[in-house]
Amino acid sequence: MQSEAQRFFSEEEQQVLEDILLHRRDIRGNHFKSDLISGDNITKILQAGLSTPSAGFSQPWEFVMIHDVETKKAIKASFLEENETAKSLFLDDKQQQYTSLKLEGITKSPLNIAVFYTSKEEPVLGRTSMPDMGKCSVVCAIQNMWLMARSLNIGVEWVSILDPEKIKTILNVPKDNQLIGYLCFGYTDKFYNKPELEIKKWDYKKLKYEVVIQEKY
Repeated sequence: MQSEAQRFFSEEEQQVLEDILLHRRDIRGNHFKSDLISGDNITKILQAGLSTPSAGFSQPWEFVMIHDVETKKAIKASFLEENETAKSLFLDDKQQQYTSLKLEGITKSPLNIAVFYTSKEEPVLGRTSMPDMGKCSVVCAIQNMWLMARSLNIGVEWVSILDPEKIKTILNVPKDNQLIGYLCFGYTDKFYNKPELEIKKWDYKKLKYEVVIQEKY
């Protein structure tokens, strides 16, 4: 069988990828626009997720596409409940800063996608020693979708302040599926040049020397 020719990339293409990586942002709810995303662009975003490598070629993901306003409202109700709990965990100035952040765009964004991990009972190649590699594969799919969306100038927000079991109930999800990511997609009025939480000094940007270890700890 004749193999297909390998695809190599130019320096210009490498620079484009670097720019997309460096300018990927988590879009806050108050920056989403109401403009609808075209079917072609939604297909490109989904295809980026479906093209993700996975442990043992298991492809352990499922994507629930959410446009319905009432469904979004039910999801947002879970967010509001969980957000009150989360806010109480921060103290003093940090709590005030937390309160000022717009942490979700569930009803503001035209498209929500809930991404689930689907498990298997039989052994899976590459996951016999590290079973969480299946969930890691789903996270990689989310990152692929995020980068494709950014290349299309579409904003993405990953909403994690949710009760996964309540989300499963709202979406009628099979009991063995696990929520990995709840994503909001939409055009935005602003892509910050730096992460918004860095700009607002929620935390500082770690430097390479702080996190890169040579050989051993």
